[in-house]
Amino acid sequence: MDVRYLQSLISVVDCGSIAEAARHEGLTAAAVSQRVQALERRFGFALLSRVGSAAKPTNECIDMLPRARRIVREVALLAGDADKVGLTGTLRIGAISTVLTGMLPSALMSLAQRGPNIRPVIVPGTSRALYQSLLTGEIDAAILVAPAFDIPKTLNSVSLKREELVFLSQANQRGEVNAALASQPYIRYDPMAWGGRQAHLYIEEQGITPTLLCDLDALETIVMLVESGMGVSLVPRWNGLEKLLNQSIATPIAGSRYAREIILLSSAQADRPNMLAALQEALQGALLEN
Repeated sequence: MDVRYLQSLISVVDCGSIAEAARHEGLTAAAVSQRVQALERRFGFALLSRVGSAAKPTNECIDMLPRARRIVREVALLAGDADKVGLTGTLRIGAISTVLTGMLPSALMSLAQRGPNIRPVIVPGTSRALYQSLLTGEIDAAILVAPAFDIPKTLNSVSLKREELVFLSQANQRGEVNAALASQPYIRYDPMAWGGRQAHLYIEEQGITPTLLCDLDALETIVMLVESGMGVSLVPRWNGLEKLLNQSIATPIAGSRYAREIILLSSAQADRPNMLAALQEALQGALLEN
């Protein structure tokens, strides 16, 4: 069995369609479809349920996916086994959006210098989604907001930075922060998101009843709305925030307890610990540069 066929099947399941999986793998949709059909003939049962342009895994496919993922992962690790330094192979890194546009670009440049044989694969997502992907072994490391619950001992956690809470408003707006939050339309950083807890806590502890405009778990979009004069907001000061501010200003909120913590999570039993150590060093170095 060609392990690439399993990889194509996994891509279809993860992407939700054969066409999207083909784009992800750099193949034609026909080639991906033929690979899946070859697997179906080999196993003797259907692997995908096709509805329009979407493709969903059958129950039989769902049952075999964990082992299929392990097989693909083990094959990918083979090339690195000959590297005694442990800096050869694929490193799947999950990152939230502000990390993608903030510290990660500089860190990847540094990582390329430290381990030129490391091939990073970047997986964007929310903190909650990346945490689940890490638990299931779909990614090797995740850079995300620290959760409110205790991190299990099966994971290693490294604190990277704390991002203070700031009040976003139009540059020409005058007045006290709490008064503005109570009187202006409030663009709320979704309190259900891991990073939105601190803003929600501040609003509650200050006894403010804002006029809610909308909930968003997309900080860059929140900035755009404030920039256009749609309202005010409370967001963390992430690396790169100031670059987005033209018509707006960020006013710090007193109190370190309202800061969100960005952490690097990885498995305590990682396949390539040296690659993860190199990633950690690269991230910490990127933060020192900024």
